[in-house]
Amino acid sequence: MVNRGEKVGRENAVTKTGVETRPVGAGNSERAGRSAAALEPGDRATLTREVTEVELALFGAATGDTNPIHFDPDYARSTRFRGPIAHGLLAAGLISAVIANQLPGLGTVYVSQDLRFLAPVRIGDRVTAEVEVLAVDRERNRARLRTSCVTQEGIVVVDGEATVMPPLVPLDPVGQGPLQERQREVEGRLRGATAAFREAFLG
Repeated sequence: MVNRGEKVGRENAVTKTGVETRPVGAGNSERAGRSAAALEPGDRATLTREVTEVELALFGAATGDTNPIHFDPDYARSTRFRGPIAHGLLAAGLISAVIANQLPGLGTVYVSQDLRFLAPVRIGDRVTAEVEVLAVDRERNRARLRTSCVTQEGIVVVDGEATVMPPLVPLDPVGQGPLQERQREVEGRLRGATAAFREAFLG
């Protein structure tokens, strides 16, 4: 764990981009699901995204969280943050994306997630979510993960641990036509919905 708002070395956090895991199935797809048997402590994966005004609006619309600290600049300037901040769970949601899509990957189910919110995230920040395997219990099909989010300035904004159930059977969309096709359809619909919302929100 790290302390509140601690800045970490770039070589230890922000520059750990991409996926540092062993090959999975045909084609070594990053969009794969690894069983507990294929996981080892130290396996690591990351995802980096920029936080935008549209993403804040989408998150607020999806959850109903319209706290003025996120959406009312005048109010937000009167707080200790001196301006709007992103929802903490929006940043933490990137952790879920890494777990779902990369490590362990497709088919993984959350069991628990502990989080500490250490510093604010603002519009325009580039947030890197990192997941690292700490321990694997193959008999119970569980993996314990270190989970964190770091800004482009190397500031840790979210830190915690998760327990997940990896897929019992390794899942790789490469070579699995129906699954691959359904994944593309879902992602296409989401991109379309996001584009439509962006156009309506930004006018």
